[in-house]
Amino acid sequence: MSVAEATPDHLDEVAVKDDRAFLGHPKGLAFLGFTEACERFSYYSMQTLLVLYMTNYLLLPSHSGGVVGLSAIENFYGLSGQPLASRIFGDYTSLVYLTPILGGIIADRWLGRRATLIAGGIIMSIGHFLMAIEGAFFFALLSLIVGVGLFKGNIASQVGELYGENDNRRAMAFQIFYIFINVSVILAPLTAGSLGQDPNFGWHYGFGLAGIVMVIGLLIYLKAGPWLPADNRPTRGGAPREKLKRSDLPQLIGLLILVPVLAIALLTNQEIFNAYLVWADKKFTLNLFGIQMYSTWMITIDSFVSFSMLVVVAAFWNWFGKRTGKEPDELGKMIIGSVFTIAGGMCLYIGAVTAGTGKVGMFWPLMFHLLNSIGFAHILPISLALFSKLAPKALNATVIGIYYLAFVGANYVVGTIGGWYSTMPTPEFWLVHVGSAAFGLVAFVLFKLLLADRLMGDKNAAA
Repeated sequence: MSVAEATPDHLDEVAVKDDRAFLGHPKGLAFLGFTEACERFSYYSMQTLLVLYMTNYLLLPSHSGGVVGLSAIENFYGLSGQPLASRIFGDYTSLVYLTPILGGIIADRWLGRRATLIAGGIIMSIGHFLMAIEGAFFFALLSLIVGVGLFKGNIASQVGELYGENDNRRAMAFQIFYIFINVSVILAPLTAGSLGQDPNFGWHYGFGLAGIVMVIGLLIYLKAGPWLPADNRPTRGGAPREKLKRSDLPQLIGLLILVPVLAIALLTNQEIFNAYLVWADKKFTLNLFGIQMYSTWMITIDSFVSFSMLVVVAAFWNWFGKRTGKEPDELGKMIIGSVFTIAGGMCLYIGAVTAGTGKVGMFWPLMFHLLNSIGFAHILPISLALFSKLAPKALNATVIGIYYLAFVGANYVVGTIGGWYSTMPTPEFWLVHVGSAAFGLVAFVLFKLLLADRLMGDKNAAA
């Protein structure tokens, strides 16, 4: 019986992995992609609005007095205004990438991925709706931190498990998965961002829309069950769980080495939602082809270009592979991506230098988004596929959570460096980010030369 003929009750793990109903991939990839798109829409709506909301509204004296816990945060950091907004943003975005490790452990050891993910979606929805209450600002952030932690690693790990160990569709699947993410990030600033910055509506309408879309994503996931890989929830009297083997340790060590390297390499990309957005709001002409834009639309531009480059890069390597019979491995593509990230950062430096004290024209920001997005397409989905490939079966969801430690480090550092924007000359500010991308390039080259062959060989031997 074919998958197309099967009823949901008859679908099993073999049928799921053999399914090619969605663009040559399992149908479950479509459900996971749409679920992740809704979750990322809600998250990036929040991320797009957060710094601007704080600097232009919440942290102003006329509004800050009613925010529970704000005075303690100000006293703790000794900051106010834009530097405090960057610090809060950095702490929030680093913690939402730290908690997926706990979410992965909860899923692997107790609840299973599905129950953990559903709990995360519910808590995230509550957090978005709490953003409508100014005094509950930090409670909303806490709810979002916990919710994302329960949700995020447990959806990405299911993408990897839709495929057998030697299925070469896996890397393409993660690229498709990132395309879903980028479509949602294109739409989030245009809708939630515009609502938040429109004086006829306001910030809380933007946050409220994010909560509604999160609920829709949760409903999509509940519908997806029959087309997803088997849950990993421990069962009494069932088959024994996979155990960590000695042969898994080199892969774990290699992945742990990659985490801080990725964190530094990601600084430029993560700064887009922090000081870059403040810079755009104050200094960009924000006029494109005669259309006057909101500053949040720079996120839409970035996401549209990122989406386009994901498609172009995937198509290019597919064509290149068929034409030559070979293509760079994961680390080779990450090295190529680092070169483009360096070039993108240089565009910001040149834009700041040429503008001086005047407004920054749109040419250099657009060139930045183009080059940085090509780098993004070579680093983020490819590195996630690499972690999924090397992850021991016993710790699949946990290792995906470990992957997001790179974002913990990147966003925490961005929270500090973003605060330098107010005091450091802008050209020098962007040179710091160019340097971080150059560090990533050198580190990826060394990792490939010194460790990659051994780790891949051990993994293949174990398989």
